[in-house]
Amino acid sequence: MSSHSKKILKKLAESPAVSIENFKEEDTKTSYALSRALKNLVDSNYAEIYKSERQNYARITPRGKSKLNSMMLDSETTLVNTSWDGFWRIILLDLPENRKSERESLRYLLKKAGFVCLKNSAWISPFPFEHLFTNIKKDLGLSTEMMIIVTQFVDEETKKFLFETFGK
Repeated sequence: MSSHSKKILKKLAESPAVSIENFKEEDTKTSYALSRALKNLVDSNYAEIYKSERQNYARITPRGKSKLNSMMLDSETTLVNTSWDGFWRIILLDLPENRKSERESLRYLLKKAGFVCLKNSAWISPFPFEHLFTNIKKDLGLSTEMMIIVTQFVDEETKKFLFETFGK
């Protein structure tokens, strides 16, 4: 994905809709590149355009939000501190079979964020990515299908297993 596309996705994620005029720049080369990048995002179903009487707007799609979350996890410059703060992040994920593609996407993101699947739909990590997954939960409307728990209380045998698993 081009740097222009990434820039546009990040801008679209910041508000419900962004005027297409915001993607035009003085430099015609840059303006053209941004317009091509926006078209590619729409063609890939990462963004959508809708028209009002006055102007055209763009907004990010759920697929675009998922792509942006994945890119944030890939980023070398992630702002998440990966040193352990003594808390475990547990995510319980329970999506039915008819939402299998969403379930697979979430599992992929959980693995990329350093979560380990403990038991069927229970994922755990020492890394503070709970805010990212809280946003994903809200964006995808997973009010009861995803539960996020942050705790420091774990029994001794489980703690030993987790320390071995995460090398803490």
